[in-house]
Amino acid sequence: MKNKINILALSVAATMLVTGCRKDYLETASSVDVDNTLIFKTTQSATTALDGMYRITYSHAPAVGYAGGTLHSDFGQKAYDIVNDLMGNDMVVNLQGYGWFNRDYQYTERAQVNDNRRPFTIWAYYYNLIKNANNIIYYIGGASGPQADKDDIKGQALAMRAFCYYNLVNYFQHTYKGNESKPGVPLLLAPPYGSKPRGTVQQVYTQILKDLTDAEGLLTGKTQLHKSRIDIKVCQGIRARVALTMEDWATAASYANKARSGFAPMSITDYKKGFNSISNPEWMWGGEVITDQATIYASFFSHMDANAFSYAQLGGQKKITKDLFDKINANDVRSQVFKTTANTTNLPKYCQNKFRLANPGAWAGDYLYMRASEFYLVEAEALARQGQDAAAKTVLESLVKARYSAYSAPASGQALLDEILLQRRIELWGEGFSLFDIKRLKQGLNRPTGAGNHGSPSFEPRIYTLPVADPQFLMKIPQKEIDANVTFTTDDQNP
Repeated sequence: MKNKINILALSVAATMLVTGCRKDYLETASSVDVDNTLIFKTTQSATTALDGMYRITYSHAPAVGYAGGTLHSDFGQKAYDIVNDLMGNDMVVNLQGYGWFNRDYQYTERAQVNDNRRPFTIWAYYYNLIKNANNIIYYIGGASGPQADKDDIKGQALAMRAFCYYNLVNYFQHTYKGNESKPGVPLLLAPPYGSKPRGTVQQVYTQILKDLTDAEGLLTGKTQLHKSRIDIKVCQGIRARVALTMEDWATAASYANKARSGFAPMSITDYKKGFNSISNPEWMWGGEVITDQATIYASFFSHMDANAFSYAQLGGQKKITKDLFDKINANDVRSQVFKTTANTTNLPKYCQNKFRLANPGAWAGDYLYMRASEFYLVEAEALARQGQDAAAKTVLESLVKARYSAYSAPASGQALLDEILLQRRIELWGEGFSLFDIKRLKQGLNRPTGAGNHGSPSFEPRIYTLPVADPQFLMKIPQKEIDANVTFTTDDQNP
């Protein structure tokens, strides 16, 4: 008989997240065994639990208890953004280095089902966040305090839960369109928890939409106290992402416009500052990494910034492909955040310089989760797919002209749509969109090869092409979940 420890017993209780106590991955006691009436006694104490939830998004996994190892490739949301880009077409690992993320790049890690491998950490990370969001949603109604504060707290938790399920279903199944009836991921929505079957893709998206609709109602009129928290704009941004994946073009265009309203594209000066500060006026949501909470080598900047004494510097430099770089105009500021010459051994040609530590000595650098430029691109794409070419061109140019003032987009048709998708790859390079875009666009993997591209100089990705909807685009379900979930059979495992 299966052990009934399941998904949401894979993490620590909200109180432990707040205090930072270390716990093992498997917890025999779920959070309902903790006196949540104390955690959620008041809106003030509930806010502490809310902040603990957000801290998970930028913490090294062992520090917050959802994984049992000491992986330096597991540090919250930005770790999985790196995974997404390395599994795409446009990011190259320069050399073998210390090996972190290399198996993601090679498409071998997605099949590893044991503890502390990529499917395990992705599953545990998002379900840990879901558990914390569920506790907030479930208990906040009984807290004392202003109703407006309770609505704000609950709205943030609902949006976070939607964000997590959106990511989970895209890792563990193919894109929404055409796969609605296929198995997605289990939906766990309130304590106490038991084993749940894989909900269909449609069921998961239906819950995502419900959560976002409810969150939008609760967050309307509320002020974002800090960019580390989800507000109405971020909620609308998540809604736009979801709609784009669902090919609901009208909703995608509408919500992208709502999300970006009030945000102008960042200046050329800000674009070159290193994408490291939550104070950037274009950023909508991010993690403010306080210096004494920096995770040093187990961090996004350690794996991206080759200027610092980091994993990136020690051989794991991340580069844009020559193929994509050559498509950027030389007068475009975005060409200036990549090395055009190999002037040092640490910065080979095409090495990224877009993401840099603000203070390398102190490992100071904030994490970006969402910014307005994404929604200029979402809106432009969604408009173009509805045949509203003139409006799409205007939106696209309002973004790209901020990077290159002489820019002019194609007027209409397939050329315009192709240009929008190209500009998306350029603008959002390194921000975690590549894998999900490949899947939703049904393009397959098509990595350019040769000098400056994949397979050069010496680190082989071992895989250059994959057909549309290949099983290798899917993460396998962790074996611990297969063994523990009493509703699962071997047929529930991804191929």
